[in-house]
Amino acid sequence: MPVLNERAYLEHAVASVLAQELAIPAELVLALGPSSDGTTQLAQRLAAADERIRLVDNPAAHIPVGLNAAIRASRYATIVRVDAHSELSPGYAARALETLERTGSANVGGVMHAEGRTPFQKAVARLYNSPVGLGGGAYHGGTHEGEAESAYLGVMRREVLDEVGLFDETIRRGEDWELNLRIRQAGYKVWFDPTLSVTYWPRESWLRLARQFRATGAWRGELVRRFGRRNGIRYFAPPALVVLLGLAVVTGILQLTGLVSGWFSVALSLIVHLPILLYVALVVAVASLRGGGGPRQRLWTLAVLPTMHLSWGVGFLGGVLRGARDTVDASRLGTQNTPLP
Repeated sequence: MPVLNERAYLEHAVASVLAQELAIPAELVLALGPSSDGTTQLAQRLAAADERIRLVDNPAAHIPVGLNAAIRASRYATIVRVDAHSELSPGYAARALETLERTGSANVGGVMHAEGRTPFQKAVARLYNSPVGLGGGAYHGGTHEGEAESAYLGVMRREVLDEVGLFDETIRRGEDWELNLRIRQAGYKVWFDPTLSVTYWPRESWLRLARQFRATGAWRGELVRRFGRRNGIRYFAPPALVVLLGLAVVTGILQLTGLVSGWFSVALSLIVHLPILLYVALVVAVASLRGGGGPRQRLWTLAVLPTMHLSWGVGFLGGVLRGARDTVDASRLGTQNTPLP
């Protein structure tokens, strides 16, 4: 478990891991980044209270670096990746091990079920769980078991990791997708089991969400630079929206200044403005549908959905054009996490 500024979430996440009932020995290795909110001190207290918890340092604060440090320090034949911002469902580990054995797969993952406490976080969680929000990846709500492109978190055979290599430490986001690509290229299966469920707590503010999605989009753009068409078509929808919005602004200026008029102006409006209007109608419809929550959550949905798409799309275009370079997810910095009950 890589950990950075997760004081409000860490204890719940650790408890969900330690509560897993297994017939074999298990341990929890925490890779501690340079937190500023007391997370490290909390992790040390948790480790002192339970000998199953071990600590390693992750001074770089990058997720793949921390994951690799934890994997190298671990002692057992199966690696279960977990997240400090999530909670495993009861029986998760035992079920994953059974699926790993039953299917002969190298990596098994399940459903990321987002939850929220505040109206903002609930709006984000609802969109995480919707194909409209994150593009319909299996682990965002799939119901059919089978081979998959990638796996959320992942329960992995250590011998396969030793063969194909650990996480690529030059990739700051999307490192799991890249690792699963190497696993599949080596002839092994990545498996999705919808009975495996992990509760995920999204970012707690609009700015943090925008930062997260911009960084994630930038690294997906970097992965497109590196691996081209191996990336699914759904990844190109948000950048297409950004480009279309830019064209709509330019077209509007040309029309207002009279540089474009007549039938050509009408044709441009149909090509450029109409799709934007349809997108706005989609956002309003999603916010209005049953299950959208109270008035505040619905209003946040109107802001959150385009924020997710546009931030991701802007980041993607930058990643494709110039590479992700040193882009990092800064949304974990600071101490303004929403406390859990």
